Amino acid sequence: MTANLIALAKDETGSELVETALCICMWTMCVIGIVYASFAMYAAHFVSNVAEDAARYAIVRGSTWNGASCSSTSTLDCTATSSDVSNYVTGVLPSGLSSNNLSVSTTWPGKNVYGNSCDTEYGSNSPNCVVKVKVTYNFNFPVPIINVPAISLTGNSEMTITS
Repeated sequence: MTANLIALAKDETGSELVETALCICMWTMCVIGIVYASFAMYAAHFVSNVAEDAARYAIVRGSTWNGASCSSTSTLDCTATSSDVSNYVTGVLPSGLSSNNLSVSTTWPGKNVYGNSCDTEYGSNSPNCVVKVKVTYNFNFPVPIINVPAISLTGNSEMTITS
């Protein structure tokens, strides 16, 4: 009986199958990790770019426009509000990212780029005033076993209102 156990312990039949299975599991985990890290970089790139796009959206729709609502069919003749900028960002959100994890903050501090009070004839949304847009996205890694906290991705942009 002990001779059979010793012979069985020395038998390497099927060891390649076990090694291959372990290598495939490790390789699959690495590939999935690369895919999710790439998706996180994609989300960070979106947040950075959309903050600039949203600030541009706000600066070309300053208070000297005719006051039409941005909800009309022509979005070129409207004065941008904080909710309009937020709706713009939500409208360009790519598939795969959730609007539930997105927050947009738009402020008009009433200052110019030098920090001085700007001409506020039309309010803080006047030409030569600054608009600040902050976009935050909470990216969640869908790891089933390990509890990974969400990563907060933030993009900021500050531009001067042109009209």
